[in-house]
Amino acid sequence: QLQLVESGGGLVQPGGSLRLSCATTGFILNWPAIAWFRQAPGKEREGVSCITSSGVVTNYADSVKGRFTISRDNGKNTAYLQMNSLKPEDTAVYYCAVGGGCRTGAPADFGSWGQGTQVTVFS
Repeated sequence: QLQLVESGGGLVQPGGSLRLSCATTGFILNWPAIAWFRQAPGKEREGVSCITSSGVVTNYADSVKGRFTISRDNGKNTAYLQMNSLKPEDTAVYYCAVGGGCRTGAPADFGSWGQGTQVTVFS
């Protein structure tokens, strides 16, 4: 059984940075794609970025391009989301998820999810 645990969220001022981590453990049938999603109160869950097992990146959210960078360390079974130049509108619960690939950023196409980590951006 695959488990995903996010960490690294917290409070940060506008313009600041955070690095989220997603540690994965358990059985994996094949090398998975890992994606980051976020969901703010009253809003739909939004795909942010996705990375394949070979390191190919797909960015879903135009609003974070140039500010957020997804990466993974296969040796550590961990994915990361480096978030720079944070804005108040980035405030959300951030989730990592595992799926078969990055072809789609639809939440329904990712079968395993972490519990989420809160990111709050305010002065």
